[in-house]
Amino acid sequence: MLLQDTALIYGRYLRQSLRSRAALLFGLLMPLLYLLFFGPLLTGLPLGGRGSSWQLLVPGLLLQLGLFGASFAGFAIIIEKGQGVVERMRVTPVSRLALLLGRVLRDATVFVFQAVLLVLAAVAMGLRAPLGGVLIGFAFVALLTVSLGSLSYALAMKVSTPQQFAPVINAMTMPSMLLSGLMLPMSLAPAWLDVLSHVMPFRYLVDAVRDAYVGSYATAHMLYGVLVALGLTVIAVTVGTRVFRTAGA
Repeated sequence: MLLQDTALIYGRYLRQSLRSRAALLFGLLMPLLYLLFFGPLLTGLPLGGRGSSWQLLVPGLLLQLGLFGASFAGFAIIIEKGQGVVERMRVTPVSRLALLLGRVLRDATVFVFQAVLLVLAAVAMGLRAPLGGVLIGFAFVALLTVSLGSLSYALAMKVSTPQQFAPVINAMTMPSMLLSGLMLPMSLAPAWLDVLSHVMPFRYLVDAVRDAYVGSYATAHMLYGVLVALGLTVIAVTVGTRVFRTAGA
């Protein structure tokens, strides 16, 4: 029943996304701009033997795609609440977990598709990475999207307007971007900033994907990244499901 309900919700929202192809491509705009205009600046950066500048930058851009895209996914819920769509869905026998999973799995599909396009563009600009590492990067994008999408939808169920939603998301995403080392590894930062960044869960995902992109799979970074990504996903989906069950009750 859960799988059937999830597939039903997933199909509904995926069809909506496919009808808006421009939105799919515009979602790539910011990472592509970083790739085109920021990537060449890193060519002479001392990386300590940890691969090329593209192997450093592209993993960060992939997770940036998931971070910003999934964090703002809740705007759709706010619109649907105003149109009465959410309330009509919640009075049906469809599983509350399916109402959440269908949405976040659609989001994961969209952002992994965008991640594929981003990697292809990066390959054209000089990225060389093992296929296994690239696939691991896509898996991390999917997990990050599911976790942040779940929290974004949960927050959107609790607020009434975009004006209440946007400041909270901005307050969360900007420190996450700056302290996770998305653009540059935190090992290049001053010691105090490097230490502070370890409280940011996304740093562990970024370090893991960068290891994967240079073919290093059995590392501490990879272990910590997998544990943090899975733990965050379980917690976020649990919180999101609970909010879908109780909000407005």
